[in-house]
Order: sequence, then structure tokens, then C-alpha cells
Amino acid sequence: MAEKTVYFSLGSNVGDREVNLRAATAALGDAGVRVTRESSFYETEPVDFLEQAWFLNCAVEGETKVPALELLRALRGIELQMGSKKLVAKGPRLIDMDILLYGAEMIDAPELQVPHPRMHLRRFVLVPLAEIAPGAAHRV
Repeated sequence: MAEKTVYFSLGSNVGDREVNLRAATAALGDAGVRVTRESSFYETEPVDFLEQAWFLNCAVEGETKVPALELLRALRGIELQMGSKKLVAKGPRLIDMDILLYGAEMIDAPELQVPHPRMHLRRFVLVPLAEIAPGAAHRV
């Protein structure tokens, strides 16, 4: 399989948010991703579930040969290893990792939609992504 350029969105609003983002980014290497660019960290207010702490968000660019669904499972594994629990939908989390773009692919599986279906609606995703990939485009 050819290497794909993949973009991730990371967010944290529990514990030491900066340490959490750095640890999750570092763990991408063990998931088969060579990190090539990282955005600055952005502090953002919560969306949807408002009664929680503000988030620290970033975007990460990487290169991988890992198939998208396998990569998603690896991300969920990183979240679990770090101790993230999603007790409330859109609620507080130690780390949240999403695949935004996976090469030029469009994926519509029950557990993964790429491009991320709500990325264009979320400033906390678009601002960090635009910093590291100003030419990246949502294919839909």
C-alpha cells in the first residue's frame, strides 16, 4: 500500500491538556504514523455540551501505510491507554483523536467517515488545520 498523508484533530480538556496532546501525538508513531507537521495549540470553548472546561486543540499531519479503519482502531487504543473515558457524548475527555482527511480517499463506513463529516463546521478543527495545511480541502 502506498503511503497516505493523513490529518488528525486532537483535543483535551481534562488534566494537563498540553501534556495530553503531546503524549497522543508521540503515540502516533507506535500506530504506524510518521508525524510530519504539528499545529500550535489553540484554547477553545466547548461545543454542544457547554458545562465543561475549555479544550486545548491541535492538528497533526502524518504519513502512514496503515489502512484507515485500522488506524482508527489504533487511535481508540491510544485514547484508552491514556485513560480517556467518553462518559458523556461531546463531554469532557482527557484526549480525543479524530481522522480528518486520509489522502484523497472518501470513506463512508459506520465507524468512520472521511473527510470528517463535521470538520467544516468546527473552527477548533479548521484553524489548526489551516495552519499546517492551508491547501487541504474537504472533498465534499
